[in-house]
Amino acid sequence: MQRNLVMTVIGDDRPGLVSAIARVITSHGGNWERSQMTELAGLFAGIVVATVDDDKAEALIAATRELDGLLDVSVYTGTELVTGTDESSNRLSISILGNDHPGIVHELSSVLSSGGMSIEKMTTNTREAPMAGGMLFEAHLDVRLPAGTRSADVRADLERIAAELLVDLEIVEPGE
Repeated sequence: MQRNLVMTVIGDDRPGLVSAIARVITSHGGNWERSQMTELAGLFAGIVVATVDDDKAEALIAATRELDGLLDVSVYTGTELVTGTDESSNRLSISILGNDHPGIVHELSSVLSSGGMSIEKMTTNTREAPMAGGMLFEAHLDVRLPAGTRSADVRADLERIAAELLVDLEIVEPGE
């Protein structure tokens, strides 16, 4: 039987960090399944999902402690989410872009959580506004809606918040 291990990693950004964690996973018979990693404010941070045989999992977890000083690694046992067969119909991709100011993520995530929606993936970034000066905030979210939720209702709530926040909003449903 295989176990899913979810590892959070963070350390001072420098060459060899991905190689170090990959070496630990591979040397214990694990398989790197998926990850998201990036440099943020001089630190390298990420999350990795690896699978490993149950009988090798504890040794792999212990070996991540050898990375102290290079990377801080926390390991959690994950599970596979079991969903219905038509899961794509219960998803939305949301993009926003607008002048950066405090509260955008809070307002957006509050609307989603109050409707029971789950953010499955979120990326955010700030960048300089090309002509107007100042900073732009952009976010891309993949959201799973609970069964029975009408995407039109979600769209209306998000459009209301986007208008209040003065951000552009794009919502894409599967198949659009």
